[in-house]
Amino acid sequence: MTKNIAVVTGANRGIGFEICRQLARIEVKVILTTRDEEKGNKAKEILQNEGLDVVFYQMDVTSEESVQQAADYIMGNFGKLDILVNNAGIGGDHDNLGLQANIDRIKEILDTNTFGPLRVCKAFTPIMIKSNHGRIVNISSNMGALSNMGSGATGYRISKAALNAVTRIIASELEDTNIVVNSMAPGWVRTDMGGPTATRSVEEGADTAVWLAVTDNLPTGRFFQDRREIGW
Repeated sequence: MTKNIAVVTGANRGIGFEICRQLARIEVKVILTTRDEEKGNKAKEILQNEGLDVVFYQMDVTSEESVQQAADYIMGNFGKLDILVNNAGIGGDHDNLGLQANIDRIKEILDTNTFGPLRVCKAFTPIMIKSNHGRIVNISSNMGALSNMGSGATGYRISKAALNAVTRIIASELEDTNIVVNSMAPGWVRTDMGGPTATRSVEEGADTAVWLAVTDNLPTGRFFQDRREIGW
């Protein structure tokens, strides 16, 4: 039986790395991607040393050329794509208040957190359409929920709210296919971004993304946390 093929972006550490591990443990072949080649290869080696079927391909989600090269690699080497997890993201603007916003910083965050997944979907979805099958999981945040907006982290909040909009748009455009597109919020996770005092482990943070990636008969265009649908 041919393994499912998964691509995970921004996967050299944190939640993305753990998503790779959990997918590979259930017999998915994982292409771990990140823009830093050295870090990506080190992450791949760790997982391969655990006996997991993981390969690395360098991809910068802020570069259309890099994203298209990665899509060509997937099509040329595997001929299909079953799972796409858009995990690559940046933050670091907790002090960026809305009325004093650093617009250049917001643009930088949007380029990775929102336009990055959109670029990747544009390039990779045609591979899924060829086989009329696929799961796209966009790693969003509770801070992107309109019902949970507050002061600070203006760029991050905007980028994740916009990513949720991208999820809805793409899900709508693919509603006549067997490609399911959803967002998920991992919660406050102990990663380099979340910090050591965060309330959740990376295993907990990755769980719902993996569940969305491999579970049949799920709705499309929705927002999830802890395997339950939540509000936008």
